[in-house]
Amino acid sequence: MKKIVLTFGLIGGAIMAAMMFATLPFIDKIGFDKGEIVGYSTMVLAFLLVFFGVRSYRENVGGGKITFGRAFAVGILITLIVCVCYVVAWEILYFKFIPDFADKYASYMVEKVRTSGASQQAIDAEMAQMKSFKSMYENPFFNVAMTFVEPFPVGLIVTLISAAFLRKKTIAATEDDGQRAQLQVQS
Repeated sequence: MKKIVLTFGLIGGAIMAAMMFATLPFIDKIGFDKGEIVGYSTMVLAFLLVFFGVRSYRENVGGGKITFGRAFAVGILITLIVCVCYVVAWEILYFKFIPDFADKYASYMVEKVRTSGASQQAIDAEMAQMKSFKSMYENPFFNVAMTFVEPFPVGLIVTLISAAFLRKKTIAATEDDGQRAQLQVQS
């Protein structure tokens, strides 16, 4: 299991890290809205490796069968590795190459509220919230936690779907099971 989890987890993590390194330096040209679409699309693409990893485990280790619990365990381990790769890539980018990202994001969010026609009170509230966000985001522990939480729900959903879809149990060779197998073949 270790080899399959590491292989598929690191490939998924490499996909996310590569896209992050390729697109984030150009966030000014791409825009935050489009950047979010690109980012989550990349996450879904990377987390497809969870499906393939669980299927590989089922076929190569499980002999063609796997329970939901085992499939979930394999999938969630792959998801955790992908998320850790994502966090490492973000930390490198944020602290070494784009340390002004929080300022740019805060300006974007305040401008978004301003252009929506919100009152000055709402704009001031957004400015205060962004100021608080920027100060918390400078703390590496908070930064890591927030970054990990971003892709994890996507990976969890893909893991649950993959485990449900790929689970296969063996049918015991009893007379009743033989009749059930015949009925399944006929349907």
